[in-house]
Amino acid sequence: MAWLVLVLSGALESVWAVALGKSEGFSRLVPSVVFFVALAASMAGLAYAMRSIPTGTAYAVWVAIGAALTVAFGMITGTESINWLRIVFLVGLIGCVIGLKLT
Repeated sequence: MAWLVLVLSGALESVWAVALGKSEGFSRLVPSVVFFVALAASMAGLAYAMRSIPTGTAYAVWVAIGAALTVAFGMITGTESINWLRIVFLVGLIGCVIGLKLT
């Protein structure tokens, strides 16, 4: 259960990161509200997962999932460039997360 919560919390990290960018310095209400709600839920999920997953592993997985999804979202929406090297590194990042889970 902790791993599922951790993965969902990592996804929420991506949500709050994108919302933060779209909030334009907290001057837009809806993205600002999404940011704060997703941030609180993401942190709560990370804290829950850390009850049974070592802190270093949990934090690394949480950050990696959030970073990978944020970059992937940017590439899909066109705000980030797409090239084969970026894709290779994203796949490598995801592979590292899987490796942390398996070891």
